[in-house]
Amino acid sequence: MERRAWSKAAAVALLVAACVPNPPPSPPGPVAPPQPAGLRLETITFGALPGWRSDTHADAIPALRRSCPVLETKGPAPAVAKLAGGLADWRPICAAVAQVAPGPDAARRFFEDWFRPFAATDTARSDLITGYYEPDLSGSRTRGGPYQVPLYAPPADLASRQPYFTRAEINRGELAGRNLEILWLADPVDAFFLHVQGSGRVALPDGRTLRVGFAGANNHAYVAIGRELVRDGAIPEGEVTAPRIREWLAANPTRRAEMLARNPRYIFFRIVEGDGPVGAQGVALTPGRSLAVDPTHLPLGIPIWLDAVDPLTRLAMRRLVVAQDTGNAIRGAVRADLFLGAGQDAETRAGAMRDRGRLYLLIPKTVPAAAGS
Repeated sequence: MERRAWSKAAAVALLVAACVPNPPPSPPGPVAPPQPAGLRLETITFGALPGWRSDTHADAIPALRRSCPVLETKGPAPAVAKLAGGLADWRPICAAVAQVAPGPDAARRFFEDWFRPFAATDTARSDLITGYYEPDLSGSRTRGGPYQVPLYAPPADLASRQPYFTRAEINRGELAGRNLEILWLADPVDAFFLHVQGSGRVALPDGRTLRVGFAGANNHAYVAIGRELVRDGAIPEGEVTAPRIREWLAANPTRRAEMLARNPRYIFFRIVEGDGPVGAQGVALTPGRSLAVDPTHLPLGIPIWLDAVDPLTRLAMRRLVVAQDTGNAIRGAVRADLFLGAGQDAETRAGAMRDRGRLYLLIPKTVPAAAGS
């Protein structure tokens, strides 16, 4: 019995091993891959990555697995494909990540076997790392009682009329009567922060919870009301956090509508079924392991070593993440937004996270220039 069982297990192990591609050899020279304008990459070793061996690398494996269906069929976006490689580079990586054994050591070896790290520098010096979250809100399918703030689906004429109505115009009723309301919220400030985050969970009176996600925008530039409050002298520059902004809005109800309207950008939503929230790459985000980046500089789907600061403990926050989302305020080669999950703790951490940090890109070893050719 034992011998027979061992033989079957050995046969299965050999079959699995035969299906997993061998990692490419280490590239011979310190040559960086082609870089988009504004981005400078410098060769570095895994051993030189700050805190590399202290992370639980296995926690990043599910995030990369979620990106693989996109990378295996489409590859990175054309604008940055030379930096991250193409289908031929990612298909063997995705085949290998599907077979990574449990445990931190196997995951760490996978990344070291298949990728080569590069330190990213932004020539414009945008090295800000922030956090975002999925808000938990109260709402209703129908208007009534406290639920008076609408969430709109994209209007039929959104694509043909750009830029569209501003936030102030929409709040004054430009879309009223067009049957675009998908939900009604109780708090206009909650609705505003939902627009900033791009997705959220809405608890209904009957106990159900619906997830809403980004479905379109009015194509106006994003204006950070935190900067507006600093410019007005309402909040000192060093105190601009989401909780501080909420405090000011609550204390100044007569100025609330005017201040919120200074951000003309307006987001339209859809009901999201299944896992979420869904990022710009089209995959569900992983709390603490999904990163929003500027897609004109960094390709969605690649692993990134994040060297940042924990917003609450003020200690180093160093971990492996995957670029899976974008944001209208995320502009620059080393400008990133870490997804921190849902709920009050995530909101608190995201609201306080705003520090300088470093990004280290993990580029497939098979990308021609990264391999030294």
